[in-house]
Amino acid sequence: MGSVGRKNPSVPDDWEPVPSETGTEADLADQADVVMSRESNIAILSDLEARYDTVLAALARIEKKTFGKCEVCGKEIEEARLGANPTATTCIAHL
Repeated sequence: MGSVGRKNPSVPDDWEPVPSETGTEADLADQADVVMSRESNIAILSDLEARYDTVLAALARIEKKTFGKCEVCGKEIEEARLGANPTATTCIAHL
């Protein structure tokens, strides 16, 4: 996350894209490249932040000893499902 963003100083536990120096490029095409790169970084950062939040939630479930239990029915989440997605919160029946 640190390569495309930084912690937001105004909002704790939030990330923002790294500011770019748009406007310092002489060529309009170069300016457009900077804008496109920033938009790409925003999308990447958004995805990474969401994944990070699911990992934190899984770690909290481990501490509460509820990790691996389906949030819908309470049964054990299948080992193969957790192997494919360790942050899963439901069993296969409740996808």
